[in-house]
Amino acid sequence: MSILSRPALLAAAAAMAVPLAVPALAAGDPLAPYRWRSRVLVALAPSTADPALAAQRRIFSGLGAAGRERDLVLVEATDGTPAGDALRRRFGGAGFRAVLVGKDGGEKLGAAVPLGADALFPLIDAMPMRRDEMAGRR
Repeated sequence: MSILSRPALLAAAAAMAVPLAVPALAAGDPLAPYRWRSRVLVALAPSTADPALAAQRRIFSGLGAAGRERDLVLVEATDGTPAGDALRRRFGGAGFRAVLVGKDGGEKLGAAVPLGADALFPLIDAMPMRRDEMAGRR
């Protein structure tokens, strides 16, 4: 039997961890791939033609480098789709809903209107994990 080096052990552990993400997705968690990697701005809407969804898309694209620096991604979901239905069950509400989800998967802010930098960035920057990132500890 061979002894694996530390990097080989870490690689083997990472390879074994990949299938663990599949059950979370199968269980209806469309945000599972983002956990511990990204902060997610979920934009829920009744349809792709919803004006508030279009506004959220425009606002998000304007965040540019500041949004990327905060590991912020936009996930759009509409009612009647598997992801939209799962997220609607999780976050509730009707009509348009914007929800900021932290890297830990927890809801940090929810609103019935599109969210911009003025609402998102101060909240994100106050989060302990973000403060560690800004201090170079993560």
